[in-house]
Amino acid sequence: MKERDIEKVLVDEVRKAGGRAYKFTSPGNDGVPDRIVLLPSGLVIFVELKTEVGRLTRLQRIQCERIRDLGQKVRVLHGLDEVADFFQEFELTDASERIRKRADKAERR
Repeated sequence: MKERDIEKVLVDEVRKAGGRAYKFTSPGNDGVPDRIVLLPSGLVIFVELKTEVGRLTRLQRIQCERIRDLGQKVRVLHGLDEVADFFQEFELTDASERIRKRADKAERR
């Protein structure tokens, strides 16, 4: 599955959970995470999405560490299984289950 498709799943499920997943672009600051996820519980998480085999660039690793050093939550998610784990971590079980079904269906193709 392509990274943009994984990103679409994340955005759709965050929205269904009552949150927002804003595209994060910061001119002059390349390598920032793809999305800023705001959950209804008040949590804010910076999310970088990758395919199952995708890797962070050196600059992405540096940017993620800078954000973590400021006390913020940062997650790097590889593929739909880790996106499902992300939702499970924040107790959004329905979203996690829907994503796991999508992942299973994608694997069978």
